[in-house]
Amino acid sequence: MDEDEILQMLKKKALGFVSDEIVEEYCQDKNGEQVLCKRKVTKKVNPPDFSALKFLLERGELDDDISKMTDEQLLREKERLLQLLKEKENKK
Repeated sequence: MDEDEILQMLKKKALGFVSDEIVEEYCQDKNGEQVLCKRKVTKKVNPPDFSALKFLLERGELDDDISKMTDEQLLREKERLLQLLKEKENKK
């Protein structure tokens, strides 16, 4: 793994992302073989990680990305982050 890959993973974690979570349940058929009985796919929202964000900001890795955003994009990002924080508070 090179430094660019690590930085990309850190950026993803710092900004938050959505992932699929797959749970599979197997049971035996009449021949005794394992067969897939149930498969559940759910979307999991991974909120922004502020320690990763702080680390990237201190290194200057996100400065360019944020400075290139328009006012409208910054407002949308602000609303998205506030919504994530509200959802997290409601789950507690």
